[in-house]
Amino acid sequence: QVQLVESGGGLVQAGGSLTLSCAVSGLMFSPNIMGWYRQGPGKQRELVATMSRSGTTRYADSVKGRFTISRDNAKNTVSLPMNSLKPDDVGVYYCCLGYLKTCTIWGQGTQVTVDS
Repeated sequence: QVQLVESGGGLVQAGGSLTLSCAVSGLMFSPNIMGWYRQGPGKQRELVATMSRSGTTRYADSVKGRFTISRDNAKNTVSLPMNSLKPDDVGVYYCCLGYLKTCTIWGQGTQVTVDS
């Protein structure tokens, strides 16, 4: 059974930084897509950033230039350093992976709170 475990969430002041990490276990095949989504209060879950196995990245416009996704294919980990955090970045951040073009397996989520 594939399991994704996120870490690194917490409370930070506006303008500060956090790094989210996700460790994956139970994989039988290397996933194509690994990445992060988030769900803010009263909002739908939305893309933050994803990266394909070949290194192609996709970012939400709102995080471009502030967040940088990276992954280690050998270790099946994905990280998300987040800089210049804003109150709008508040939410539960979910690690995810998929074998084709979209995420289909999800972690439990980690809370990010930005204090203005």
